[in-house]
Amino acid sequence: MTVIILFILLYMDVKKTLLLIIDVQNDFCTGGALAVSDGETVVSPLNALSGAFSQKGGMVAVTQDWHGDDHVSFGIWPKHCVKGTKGADFHPGLDLNPVTFIIRKGFRQELDSYSAFFENDSSTATGLEGCIKQTNIQTVIIGGLATDYCVLYSAMDSRRLGFHTIVVSDAVRGVNNPEGSVEKAIETMKNAGIEFRTSQEILSMVNG
Repeated sequence: MTVIILFILLYMDVKKTLLLIIDVQNDFCTGGALAVSDGETVVSPLNALSGAFSQKGGMVAVTQDWHGDDHVSFGIWPKHCVKGTKGADFHPGLDLNPVTFIIRKGFRQELDSYSAFFENDSSTATGLEGCIKQTNIQTVIIGGLATDYCVLYSAMDSRRLGFHTIVVSDAVRGVNNPEGSVEKAIETMKNAGIEFRTSQEILSMVNG
């Protein structure tokens, strides 16, 4: 068993792995309407990963909150990521060249969408699952914003759908609202069998 685990850590079949970048948008970064503390610091490790994945023929997807002007979530959160606005744009430092496709979520007026896989009713699919299963994806690596909401929901759904799921520990940042929600989210993910690896560990696997 130890030998098998060590092999997995040293090698990754990139063509069967999806790098999933969650909501790295202006409104979630410094100066944005719903800014996550140090949110923009996820950009550098995610760019390194997406570049490596692209060179190895891997798949990279990004999600984008894409709300209408009077979206239901604005009763809970400050108005953010309104479609067509600068706040909804991806952070300018995020390299989109390696990206295979974009999943826009939260565009249904009465449904919010934390997960990259399902709207918050837990049944309305975004289309991501079907897309990646057709390409024989087995592992989903997740980074982005925010740890305690969209990353959490995306990772839990990925795991529930049967994908080997890894969160990039240095490429996520949390809202921490309510206080302690980041720690709780990490504990919940680990208890569900979701792994946490640094971007350097993953790069070593990709290049191994």
